[in-house]
Amino acid sequence: MASGTIPSYALYGEPGDDPSAEWVHCEAIQTRSHLHNYRIQPHRHEQLFQILHLTGGMAEILIDGRSTELSGPFAITLPPMAVHGYAFSPDVSGTVVTLFESRLSQILADMSGVRDIFRSVQLIRLHEHEHLAQALAADMASLAAEFAGRASGRLEAIEARLLLILIALHRIQGSGQGTLYGPGQRARGHAWRFRELIEKNYRSHQRVEVYAIRLGLTPPHLNRICREHFGDTALGMIHQRLILEAKRYLTFTTLTAKEIALALGFEDPAYFTRFFKRQTGVSPLAFRSMQQNTTAEAPTR
Repeated sequence: MASGTIPSYALYGEPGDDPSAEWVHCEAIQTRSHLHNYRIQPHRHEQLFQILHLTGGMAEILIDGRSTELSGPFAITLPPMAVHGYAFSPDVSGTVVTLFESRLSQILADMSGVRDIFRSVQLIRLHEHEHLAQALAADMASLAAEFAGRASGRLEAIEARLLLILIALHRIQGSGQGTLYGPGQRARGHAWRFRELIEKNYRSHQRVEVYAIRLGLTPPHLNRICREHFGDTALGMIHQRLILEAKRYLTFTTLTAKEIALALGFEDPAYFTRFFKRQTGVSPLAFRSMQQNTTAEAPTR
């Protein structure tokens, strides 16, 4: 599985990125998983948001090196760049919906409360939400039917169904109680804009002051927002993102610590090693060894 780079796909298993193509893709989980013996190796999508809705069977889910085993029904939402892989049981059933993240932002432009939860990985168990789960399954089936057809207004109908699906997932996740437009909307916007800026710039090691200026904030104000919404300082958020990417490289590639340091913008590999150990408590090589041992001990199907 390990190699020099983490596989990065535009659509599920398809390299390339054509913005002029349809902005959404929908297919049954069985369609591709059975071609790969029901195992999808860890990979990520650079500009795509994905919903996996499993209605039957079981799945072992690996997200950023952490493994979870679940039985349907459940749903997972994956923002761009989250490293994920699956091992499905042969009787798996359900749907995968993939769309450009930029289009997701357009669809939810006026619904920041809904948009916010989909900026991170969400694992949504549906067992205790029977009525909402049934509505979600119906909307997924309608979306799949629209995608497979060629009726007039097809993409508009898909977008409408997708909006209903996103709202249903938001409600099931427990964040949909009450208004979606509370008094903290402006601060939430700053918080998530900061996350987006980190995603684009974390390899360049910009100072907190630079981010604050781009957001029209002072560094102390940005720190208060980060503590309120993420439980960490602005600098801590930047460090978290660097460590997450370092862990991805160590887990899913064979790059050396020096090569990873350079890939992440560290001019001094020795400093990268000290930084990683200070943040995680172990050296990069020790972390890789731990991950390899965990993988070797994991049960196979």
